[in-house]
Amino acid sequence: MATQRDYYEVLGVPKGANPDELKSAFRNLARQYHPDVSQAPDAEERFKEINEAYAVLSDADKRAAYDRYGHAGLNGFGGAPDFTNIDLTDIFEELFGFGFGMGGRGRGGGRRQNRPRRGPNLQYMLDLTFEEAVFGVEKTLEFQRDEPCSRCSGSRAEPGSSPKTCATCGGQGEVRTARQTLLGSMVQVTTCPACHGEGQTIDQPCKQCQGRGLERKHVSKTVDVPAGVDGGTQIRVSGEGQPGANGGPAGDLYIVLRVQAHKYFKRRETDILLDLDINIAQAALGAEVEVPTVDGLESLKIPAGIQPGQVLTLRGKGVPRLRSNGRGDQLVIVNVAVPKKLTADQRELLEQLAASMGSEVSPTQEGILDKLKDFLGG
Repeated sequence: MATQRDYYEVLGVPKGANPDELKSAFRNLARQYHPDVSQAPDAEERFKEINEAYAVLSDADKRAAYDRYGHAGLNGFGGAPDFTNIDLTDIFEELFGFGFGMGGRGRGGGRRQNRPRRGPNLQYMLDLTFEEAVFGVEKTLEFQRDEPCSRCSGSRAEPGSSPKTCATCGGQGEVRTARQTLLGSMVQVTTCPACHGEGQTIDQPCKQCQGRGLERKHVSKTVDVPAGVDGGTQIRVSGEGQPGANGGPAGDLYIVLRVQAHKYFKRRETDILLDLDINIAQAALGAEVEVPTVDGLESLKIPAGIQPGQVLTLRGKGVPRLRSNGRGDQLVIVNVAVPKKLTADQRELLEQLAASMGSEVSPTQEGILDKLKDFLGG
């Protein structure tokens, strides 16, 4: 007589496994070794062994006796474990679309097609200007979606008539065919071909919606776009998607934001970047200039002797932080513009400056790009 394997070993779980862990292990193994699926030569024996182990370990009294006395402790329960009452419905439905019953006691897969179902989500692409993304904006969306037919109120039947219970499936939305297997009676559950899973048939479909119960309608929806959003940000509007089926809830509306490029500004997270050209006199002598920001013109002091690529900061003039307080900064990247044409007076002045400064040049260890990378964390 062959030695019986340890039930915990059969299921591949530790002795302290909780009921959920036991069930998960059992479901995985049952799917793997079901004789109608597995090609293993010992699949039938393994399947019986898995069911037997789970029948014991899923029963608190049998498990306690087994933990204390091993297989001998199960003798008081009337011999071999009875696994015919294990609910395998979900497993067989996942494998084959079958419901499972033993000796006529099993239950089928339930009413699947005509249960309440949530409606599909909708997506809307919304374009924003740079400033709208920074400060937020209220936008009115115009789109189309399905809504219950105004003529039949979603019943799908012409007013004055009504849907009838399907004679083929008795309103279940599914038909069942039984067959015998080594485990007992196996029930195949398929969508009813007469009502297509609805459980009802309609003799007089609604003329307006052609029996769909839905009609396409134009929808206008106002939404608030918060300050600080960026391109790719999604805003979810609950319940504004397609309607659900059989009384199920509507789906959601997802608004995907696209932000237009700005003429001057670029964005790095909550900071705004601005390239600013100044002339050589302003760079050498220093100056106070007005620069554009998203809030309007701001005064900016250029220190004397500023170098090309140097970055000046306007605190708090960046993008509001989306999920916290405060704003980022505006970073002004200074470029020294060399004039391409000079007047006679300008040339004379520059020649005098050049003579006073000499003609020696020296290499630099760090270029403009290196300075920018260091400052911007690149």
